[in-house]
Amino acid sequence: MAANVIDGGQVRNKQVLLKDFVTGFPKESDMLFTTSSVNMKLPEDSNGVLVKNLYLSCDPYMRIRMSKLLRPSYIDSFQPGSPINGMGVSEVIDSKYQNLSKGDLVCGRTRWEEYSVINSPESLFKIQHKDIPLSYYIGILAASGAVGQLVGQFAKLMGCYVVGSAGSKEKVDLLKSKLGFDEAFNYKEETDLDAALKRHFPGGIDIYFENVGGKMLDAVLLNMRIHGRIAVCGMISQYNLEEPQGVHSLMNLVYKRIRMEGLLSFDYYHLYTKFLEMMIPQIKEGKIVYVEDIAQGLESGPSALVGLFSGRNVGKQVIAVAPQ
Repeated sequence: MAANVIDGGQVRNKQVLLKDFVTGFPKESDMLFTTSSVNMKLPEDSNGVLVKNLYLSCDPYMRIRMSKLLRPSYIDSFQPGSPINGMGVSEVIDSKYQNLSKGDLVCGRTRWEEYSVINSPESLFKIQHKDIPLSYYIGILAASGAVGQLVGQFAKLMGCYVVGSAGSKEKVDLLKSKLGFDEAFNYKEETDLDAALKRHFPGGIDIYFENVGGKMLDAVLLNMRIHGRIAVCGMISQYNLEEPQGVHSLMNLVYKRIRMEGLLSFDYYHLYTKFLEMMIPQIKEGKIVYVEDIAQGLESGPSALVGLFSGRNVGKQVIAVAPQ
């Protein structure tokens, strides 16, 4: 830390800022890697905490926040000239909040920078289980990022026949050989998604976990069984489009009496303790396999975020703020 000291208790603070609102596919040049300064002691009248960020979550939904949102949403836009923000794992450096002390490890919303002042520390979750990788708290233990790898494994534990789709041979092999999916296919090699789904589900689909949208959703609707269920978590194929693609097969919701419902993780935060009680033993016993793609150094953040939309990452994309 000595090399980063400026004076008067301040240190240099590396940051990743959004330059301006983005249209189309994001580019690394849409973000700026810069340095500011931060005081390592909070003012006495503060009720916040100063944290050193250790791991940052890199997620597709962040692309939505890089646009100027013209319609009401569950999230706000990033502000040009300010650090990008998202979920992270951090160490408390100084605290004026009674429930957190120096040295505590926390997870929650933070900014893409080395040090952050969190003025709403009640939103942070204090990490108790430190015998598993800390990065898991912004991935498998937050049920966020690379969600499909986990959904498929949960479904297998419940006795389902599971088929996944991915965008490369490497990822297809990963789903089948390491994550235990029954089958998987490369959607980029399929000229007819409807035919591909009929090949893998000759009797139709009971449950579809939606994270793609567009042509895949259209094909799935054609192949759902009566009273099937679709859980909608995201639609990554639409995030970079100025005009989202229409879905043409929605009448199948009526014909087949399909239930289709969206979900957001924060609706279930009240169940988080129960979720940890279930998941941590599964991880320790090797019943759940988790794959991470860790980018080293905060400066790798823009490249990691942009890479999500070309499928460059394999597994949950995480940024280790300080190279390991």
